[in-house]
Amino acid sequence: MTVRNPEELYELDSELPELSRPVLLHSLDGFVDAGSTGQLIRDHILDTLEHRIIGRFDVDSLMDYRARRPVMVYDQDHWESYEPPELAIHLASDAAGVPFLFLTGPEPDRLWEGFTASVRSLVERLDVSLTVGFHGIPMGVPHTRPVGLTPHGTRPELLTGPRPWFGRVQVPGSASSLLELRLGEAGHDAIGFAVHVPHYLSQSEYPAAAVAALDAVVSATGLAIPGDALRTAAAATDKEIADQVAGSDEVEKVVRALEQQYDAFAGSTEREGLLAEQQQMPTADELADEFQRFLAEQDGSSSSDG
Repeated sequence: MTVRNPEELYELDSELPELSRPVLLHSLDGFVDAGSTGQLIRDHILDTLEHRIIGRFDVDSLMDYRARRPVMVYDQDHWESYEPPELAIHLASDAAGVPFLFLTGPEPDRLWEGFTASVRSLVERLDVSLTVGFHGIPMGVPHTRPVGLTPHGTRPELLTGPRPWFGRVQVPGSASSLLELRLGEAGHDAIGFAVHVPHYLSQSEYPAAAVAALDAVVSATGLAIPGDALRTAAAATDKEIADQVAGSDEVEKVVRALEQQYDAFAGSTEREGLLAEQQQMPTADELADEFQRFLAEQDGSSSSDG
């Protein structure tokens, strides 16, 4: 088997500024991202902070275009344009002018080992001090309780916060998870944050989860990344959710049951499962369907009123 040179999978600008042990953030599309947590932070950072692309990965080698077909525009009698996917390294500056790196784009479909070796090459080439990932995961938690998260990392000393919500579990892998594992094996510091999103809101944008993730990133890295826009969006979304829940006896009843189970679980010394066995609860899909049905009814009423 031929081992490909990791540096063949990406290209960096020939002229880069002097960087003093920068932080590398990463958020890739394609894996679980409940509440669009990672997407909201990506958009927020790239919309509010100065940045430029300094490197690109070879997406032709890493992607399966038939699984995620890029967008093309057809205009009357010809193909007008093509939007190629981009897996890129951004050089950004935080609010205090401190530079950091940000890896964004689609999760590779192929060559995960080659990709993680390439990112490791970048980490060593640019003398990255800490690599940080983040995304949302659906959990049986109510939106009326503080947003929780599960931190993980390559060294226990990197982690702070409440006791873990999980023990030893098997979960589907991701390129980001493999990256953290491989960086740790190579002796590099890397951490990640899985933010707990109420399962009935996991298919919608949930800015409160993005705020929690951003706060964790800022705390871990010391970067100055203002979150005012996300906090404003979170407050508006929380109010809308509260209004909608109050308008449905069925949804409100389920949320109250989730609150009771969450409180019992949070106060327990044994965390074997989030949902208490003694109560009959609807499944995540059933609750999400009920909540989405109610939202659709409200949207219909609003349209009729207009």
